[in-house]
Amino acid sequence: MLYTPIKFRNLELKNRWVMSPMCMYSCEDGLASDFHTVHYGSRAQGGTGLLIVEATGVVPEGRITNGCMGIWNDDQAEKLRKIVNFVHENSGTKIGIQLAHAGRKASTWNGKQISLEEGWATVAPSPIPYEESERTPHELTAEEIAGLVQAFRDAAKRALDAGFDLIEIHAAHGYLIHQFLSPLSNVRTDSYGGSFENRSRFLLEIVGAVQELLDDDHPLFVRISATEYAENGWDLEESVQLAKVLKENGVDLIDVSSGGNIHGARISVFDGYQVPFAEKIKKEANIPTGAVGLITSDTQAEEILQQNKADLIFVAREILRNPYLAIQGALNSGADCPFPHQYDRAKN
Repeated sequence: MLYTPIKFRNLELKNRWVMSPMCMYSCEDGLASDFHTVHYGSRAQGGTGLLIVEATGVVPEGRITNGCMGIWNDDQAEKLRKIVNFVHENSGTKIGIQLAHAGRKASTWNGKQISLEEGWATVAPSPIPYEESERTPHELTAEEIAGLVQAFRDAAKRALDAGFDLIEIHAAHGYLIHQFLSPLSNVRTDSYGGSFENRSRFLLEIVGAVQELLDDDHPLFVRISATEYAENGWDLEESVQLAKVLKENGVDLIDVSSGGNIHGARISVFDGYQVPFAEKIKKEANIPTGAVGLITSDTQAEEILQQNKADLIFVAREILRNPYLAIQGALNSGADCPFPHQYDRAKN
């Protein structure tokens, strides 16, 4: 199954390998560079079915660090267009982009909040810092929330104009949308806080705004944290509930990760530790899912698919170590994995 095509809307991926979005902290003013062309281009030439470009800020204050990628202006989109064109022209790989806002976890470096002189003021659904020692984030007003929904829409428009094949919305890892979802970081008393419906409202407004731009050729994925490993926090049951609502709103796949919103949360990490979350959401919400988290081999990936635990295999650190992971897996298993014609002689 790992090397069989799969379609989302009209977009067909040649296999089930996905390069998971990973921040590279290598931009100036949010602009992609030659590094990014090589970084993403090599994974495309390595046979990966889908690349998802790293968390990309929809506004300057939405970046995690000063070195993070942005798509809040046309110059940034033009730099990204060159990467998209390279991938499309030199491989059969598809390429998406993850749109993001870091919220209270912005303005950092090496996991620590930097000064206002070096960084910027942060925002959040409620004035609760990620760590007690950090600055209190500004509580977003309803008008500011509406402005951020528009920023996500504007970013999606630039991404589509740049040629990206799909959009992923980052609603995981303790960043702004996840902060709204969690009752531990969102204690608002207006229409964006309290009930599950209210805490989900910001994400659903973003989904609705982005869906207005999408057609049958451009799917929409959403990455969530299935649990935040904290008592009375966002959990797997709410994730299943959210996935059902997202499916009703036209989302094509849930990219299932976990954690990131509660400082000091205890997480038991082992090979494939998040796969059970993807399986439960897939089966109970009846929506395709992506599995991610310490998946390091083609045999492990194949087993996940054969057991119907997920539909796509998102790989992070392993594909950093080995850009040709997909081709190597195909050689190991005897499967066919299309890769650049310039390398055809390597098949013999």
